[in-house]
Amino acid sequence: MKTLAQNRKVQWLNFFQYVFFISIILYLGRSLFIPLTTGLLISFILYPFCRWLENHKIPRIISILIGLSVFFLISLSFIGLLIYQFSKFMEEWPQINEKLVLLINELETNISSSKLQKFIDPELGLIGSITDYISVHLIPEIPSTLYNSSISLVLFIIIPIFSALILMYREVLVAFLYEIFPVAAKKYIEKILPDVIVTYYNFIKGMIVVYLIVGVLNSLGLFLIGIPNPIFFGFIASILTFIPYVGITVGALLPMAISWIKFNSIFYPIGVIVVFTIVQILEANVIFPLEVSQKLKINALVTLIVIVAGGIIWGAMGMILFLPLIAILKLIADQVKELRAISILLGTKKDLDQDAFEKGKSLNQK
Repeated sequence: MKTLAQNRKVQWLNFFQYVFFISIILYLGRSLFIPLTTGLLISFILYPFCRWLENHKIPRIISILIGLSVFFLISLSFIGLLIYQFSKFMEEWPQINEKLVLLINELETNISSSKLQKFIDPELGLIGSITDYISVHLIPEIPSTLYNSSISLVLFIIIPIFSALILMYREVLVAFLYEIFPVAAKKYIEKILPDVIVTYYNFIKGMIVVYLIVGVLNSLGLFLIGIPNPIFFGFIASILTFIPYVGITVGALLPMAISWIKFNSIFYPIGVIVVFTIVQILEANVIFPLEVSQKLKINALVTLIVIVAGGIIWGAMGMILFLPLIAILKLIADQVKELRAISILLGTKKDLDQDAFEKGKSLNQK
């Protein structure tokens, strides 16, 4: 018994060592792993569609090109819609900025006798102090920002190439997996790999539908209460809902602030809170259960930890990419008995209740 406990301690120690060294490798090699991981996840999404085209006698290279074209056309159309809505928002910015300046001047008057006055240069004033801070601290960062943007553009070009090559040489990659794992693990690969791809595809497809429905409902609600640029604010809030609790709060702050500045009334921010609260209740209890047939739910604690860890290791892209990777790990852990502890850690209470139900059912059958 003591030996078994010691073996488990050694196993978990090895596990955390692997996590530590893998994190270092991912951090140091982020310039390679970010586009490669993005390409891999996109190839998972496109694989069922490309395979369907290939089954209809369309050559593989043509199927891949069609799949990538459709994927990026839809993605760019959505991004274009957000950019258009943002441009409409910027057209109203001078009016909002004028009211904002009045509010800042009023704020400056209110804090002139407070302790915050020591942070403001009396010769420059509040606005001048902010401008001076920007010129000293933020403007020097522009060259590095432009450099990083150029790198991002190159990565954006590399990502579809990675996706195409992964789809093109998928048999080679599967054969590689068979070779590097022991013979005993091959039965898991044969069962898990197709299930992971199909389940992940269905999950992502369902989540896209969920985000679209939530975005439309957010936009409609904001439009009905008179918030400007409802589509822009509605879909930004919808996208941010992937961060539990925090995302919807951040998504609501901007339309609340803009409506309060523009209309100078507390009722509009309250209206935004009411709209987003109703939509979130519908999303959690109706939309998500109906649209996402494979309820691949990661608990909120793990989700937040993964988002923060992803941001530390890969920056903003890590906050987006680490969640799908953890979802795939959950899929694998659900089907491998040796990884049951990880499945429990990543899952929700509903998973435990389902496990208890299945165990009770099997005992009754015996």
